[in-house]
Amino acid sequence: MINNPTKFLFLLTLMGGTLISTSANSWFGAWMGLEINLLSFIPLMTNSKNLFSTEASLKYFLVQALASATLLFSVILGSLLINPSLTNTSLTTSLNILISSSLLLKMGAAPFHFWFPGVMEGLNWMNGLMLLTWQKIAPLMLISYTLKLNVFFSVIIMLSVIIGSLGGLNQTSIRKILAYSSINHLGWLLAAMSAGESIWGLYFMVYSFLSFAIIFMMNTFKLVHVNQIFSLNTINPVNKFAFFVTLLSLGGLPPFLGFMPKWLVIQNMITLGNLFTITVMVVTTLMTLFYYLRTTFGAFMLTYSEILWNTPSPVNSNLHTVSLILSILSTLGLLIISLIFSAL
Repeated sequence: MINNPTKFLFLLTLMGGTLISTSANSWFGAWMGLEINLLSFIPLMTNSKNLFSTEASLKYFLVQALASATLLFSVILGSLLINPSLTNTSLTTSLNILISSSLLLKMGAAPFHFWFPGVMEGLNWMNGLMLLTWQKIAPLMLISYTLKLNVFFSVIIMLSVIIGSLGGLNQTSIRKILAYSSINHLGWLLAAMSAGESIWGLYFMVYSFLSFAIIFMMNTFKLVHVNQIFSLNTINPVNKFAFFVTLLSLGGLPPFLGFMPKWLVIQNMITLGNLFTITVMVVTTLMTLFYYLRTTFGAFMLTYSEILWNTPSPVNSNLHTVSLILSILSTLGLLIISLIFSAL
């Protein structure tokens, strides 16, 4: 991508669009940044070697255009109807829900998730990583301005974690599993927002790091479907173990780094008294752990076989090392952070 000057230009404008949205002091400026971001991402998605990328980019464009139009409509409607001297509570709440819905559609949170797994399936790994992480920054930042933990957002959080966990159960495509996992994490991110800006920022950084670690490995070993993992005889068993531990860390299993932000969210939600919501969130996260464990057990125990003569791996050994370092950080991250804080 960096070797291609056109794509490099679009990558810069994509980042610029996000920065415009996050630093805008009006909704119109935020909308303009979102549009620049959208129109920069579409050319990056298209790939002549991948037949599914055209369909994915068209789907993405139509959904994002609908979300942008809804956002602009609701913002203009709000500026026309709401008189600052006369505060109409029901009207303000309705407009907030409309604005939030358009931003949730942009992110792919449930029940506006219908486009997300399909688009993710048609992208290559690097574009998929961008869709899972960078493309969520601007909508998340904007939704934090309107978020109040009312009935609407509680329903959105619970729907996101339920659909994100149930949707990934019968999937064989790794991209779709990561897409449904992302929908589940969006529910946790929205819950983290109600606790405070620092907590959702930390959650997003940890999620982005773990997604990068997993997608880096998927791209390195050219994996697309779950059944390919079962026959990875060329991967060093240490690397294979580290790879699956990173998957469990993304699921939020306690000893690993992925558990830390979830721990903070659970603590804050209990403090705020949202016991029912957090119970649903924890139970559904256990279901996401199930489909990660199913992949892990299958590759390690049920169908694991290794040939007697060791064929050299076609993958560069430096990439092996980088993936191992990323896995070690995701495995021991919680322990390292605990030691640093105890030393301070």
